[in-house]
Amino acid sequence: MKPRDLLLALAAVVVWGINFVVIEVGLEGVPPLLLSALRFFFVAVPAIFVLGGPRVPWRYVVGVGLALGVAKFGLLFIAMDHGVPAGLASLVLQSQVIFTVLIAITVLRERPRPAHLVGIAIACAGIVLIVLDRKLSAPLGALVLVIVAGASWSISNTITRYAKPPDMLRFMVWISAVAVVPLLILSLLTEGPRADVEALRTIDLSGIGAIAYLAFGATLFGFGVWGYLLRQYAASTVAPFSLLVPVVGMSAAWVLRGEAVGPQQAIAAVLVIGGMACTIVRRPAPRSAVRTDGHRRHLPAPSK
Repeated sequence: MKPRDLLLALAAVVVWGINFVVIEVGLEGVPPLLLSALRFFFVAVPAIFVLGGPRVPWRYVVGVGLALGVAKFGLLFIAMDHGVPAGLASLVLQSQVIFTVLIAITVLRERPRPAHLVGIAIACAGIVLIVLDRKLSAPLGALVLVIVAGASWSISNTITRYAKPPDMLRFMVWISAVAVVPLLILSLLTEGPRADVEALRTIDLSGIGAIAYLAFGATLFGFGVWGYLLRQYAASTVAPFSLLVPVVGMSAAWVLRGEAVGPQQAIAAVLVIGGMACTIVRRPAPRSAVRTDGHRRHLPAPSK
């Protein structure tokens, strides 16, 4: 990877990791579903009028918009509003890796490699350690919401895989537009018009800054950079950087919010991140598949 692209990958990881602390700041003055709706509104507008159509079938745009924008982020914001701290949320959300692999095995009928199964077992052990941690301050119900958010993320991953968007930034803008209206309706129904209006009327600079960071930093910059890297390099080169997101998230929560990490949580973090690593590491290509100039050549499929 070129030095510039390496710096871009690390920048995206740092922005995504700090994102969880910023969510906490935003939730101090804005209800969770309204905060999520505002985040996606400013991602979508005015970008949808500049970038043009999504270049993928609308069923994929709507599917990812509901699974990622409404379910994943809506549930994540609600869970954090109900007491799941930023660092823990950044870690538990990585349960999406478990669900993504399970969907690939059960729905897509992909044959799992032994490393996939080992990774799932290790990551599950880490999640169980978190749930059983007696010193955990987060309510169990809120923690379950983060896990469900991870499952929703895995569904959006699967739909995105089918969609194969040629421009990830454009795709992200349009799925954000899809998410805004359902989030606003849910906010009005559950959080109430009075609470929403009061939050908008009294929003301060920290709330405005949080929304700007979530929209332009974590979403437009983060996904824009990630999409660019995936177009330039193999997924196996880019994906390992995602392992650093919970590391940055937990570190940022400790430094900026004073969120302590106990021994059991530390062990759980190692297990979850280690399990993730097992699921994304790829076997090296056979020597016969690589030319002397370093480029991969296509080999015929092995006979059955």
